[in-house]
Amino acid sequence: MDSVSKRARLFAALGEECRLEIAEELALSDRTPGELIEKLEISSALLAHHLDVLEDAGLVERFESTADRRKRFVRLVEQHRPLVEAPSIPRRVVFVCRQNSARSQLAAAVWRRLVGASARSAGTEPAHEIHPMVFEVAKRHDLALQSTTPQRFTASRGNETTVITVCDQSHDDLARPLTRLHWSVPDPVKIGTRAAFERTLDELTRRIAPLARTRQSSGHHKGE
Repeated sequence: MDSVSKRARLFAALGEECRLEIAEELALSDRTPGELIEKLEISSALLAHHLDVLEDAGLVERFESTADRRKRFVRLVEQHRPLVEAPSIPRRVVFVCRQNSARSQLAAAVWRRLVGASARSAGTEPAHEIHPMVFEVAKRHDLALQSTTPQRFTASRGNETTVITVCDQSHDDLARPLTRLHWSVPDPVKIGTRAAFERTLDELTRRIAPLARTRQSSGHHKGE
């Protein structure tokens, strides 16, 4: 199939209102089918049809949770994320992983660097210390970590802070998934190499960069 035909399939898939709404939701967050059904208030059969169309066009992919293989997530395929603009960009965020020793620490540092807005990190079951490779990778990329020890996650009292879980286990640890966002990011600690931590940093940067560009463009347009 030539490039024109591929683009035509992409835009045709996004040309239906409900499928565009699904894609916009996935521009911000990986979601389970159950969460999408609740969010969009549609039947499981209709959602399955829309996901089949989006998947056939190469826009989304379905994959197993690393915490529970009975559960599946849906996400936008990375190369097509620029096609879909997130409907809203959080102003203040807290990144959460299980131990607050790697992924959430790096995510908050990248968010502060690229978005230029408040971000912190925490864990549902904090480790005793941040993984040494996090300090090494952060120093190599001139990223500033906000804390030197893992912090326990406590729910915010206000509605101004958006929770973003960056591991599948922390997604399962917290209730009410539609009140927060989720990015399924592999755990570099399980591998332990610098390359694994660099891959994690790359993935987080690819997730955050489009949101930063969208926010900056919106702020410029509004004269902020």
